[in-house]
Amino acid sequence: MSVVDHARERILAGADVTSAVREATANREPPWQALIQVLAEVHGAGQAIQPLLDDPAVTDVLINGDDDVWIDAGKGLRKVLNTVDARALALRLATLAGKRLDNAAPIVDGRLPDGTRLHAVLPPLVHGSAHISLRRQARHRIGWEELRSSGFLTPEFAEVIDQLIRTRANLLVSGAGGAGKTTLVAAALGRVPPQERIVIIEEAVELMPAHPHLVHLQSRTANVQGVGGIGLASLVRAAMRMRPDRLVLGECRGEEVREMLSGFNTGHDGGWATIHANTAEDVPARLVALGALAHMEPRTVELQAQAGLDAVIHVQRRRGIREVDHIGVVSKTGPLVVRPALTRHPKAREETAAGPGWADLARKLDQGI
Repeated sequence: MSVVDHARERILAGADVTSAVREATANREPPWQALIQVLAEVHGAGQAIQPLLDDPAVTDVLINGDDDVWIDAGKGLRKVLNTVDARALALRLATLAGKRLDNAAPIVDGRLPDGTRLHAVLPPLVHGSAHISLRRQARHRIGWEELRSSGFLTPEFAEVIDQLIRTRANLLVSGAGGAGKTTLVAAALGRVPPQERIVIIEEAVELMPAHPHLVHLQSRTANVQGVGGIGLASLVRAAMRMRPDRLVLGECRGEEVREMLSGFNTGHDGGWATIHANTAEDVPARLVALGALAHMEPRTVELQAQAGLDAVIHVQRRRGIREVDHIGVVSKTGPLVVRPALTRHPKAREETAAGPGWADLARKLDQGI
């Protein structure tokens, strides 16, 4: 039995880590090396994967079976030469996340103790062995000035968004997964006056803005018997009774769109939410589609969105670089449309240009929304 196997068995039997490592090493190798291995096996993603998650540059680790591991270190996906028992790892990580994963429940979403987001799928829903997606929680809080200096925000975008925050506009941030929606919202919320109370609703805590008064509400999945689940829609309703100065929905992707629009139409201004969409102009269609899940008529969704939303900020990822691409303004009359108001120059990416909706957005800013 290896040192790591011996120490792991002792820890699982109830021994503390220090005693288990001392007993297992028996002067055969430096204890700290064994300790790292044991912690990786018992409390992390294992010796093959945990070092990848420990790399501060890595944001995602994707395991497509036993010998197909990819990482994203900020410059796109690349394959690494790591081999792992994917099914065994998936089952153990699900246990660490407090979730069920087996043949009866072959898909799991969860959060590991260190904050890493877990998604795993077992065969036969996926070909071959288990597939695991791990997204590491950011350890470095990216601030507003860093977004500006990195080019994520141009000076014009930063100025307009700052003014939208000051005038308490209700904003959506659109974009694809991994484009930087959460990063932008977290940094922007750090610009909210410190005396204001921010209530954040998420499936799992990701938004950690630099602000002194935060309340986090997390949804809960149903247990093995299918009961006890509390969804985002219920949490949005609860949040509106918690005296929020700013109501923030981490991601709107289901029937909670009804509660989000209701909140933005009942005096809860200055709110934020993220939504998956190809462009800001596509957000109306996305809202109508989500509204159908909440049994809302399309025109009802349009009227609620026109009354409650002010602008859409679209972020994207180009050649591995995350950036704000354009800001759109929400129409207040006629059909629901989002018109580009400020766009990033297609060639000179550090510059911006006014779009057809700029006059409306400028008017809103001048009038304090």
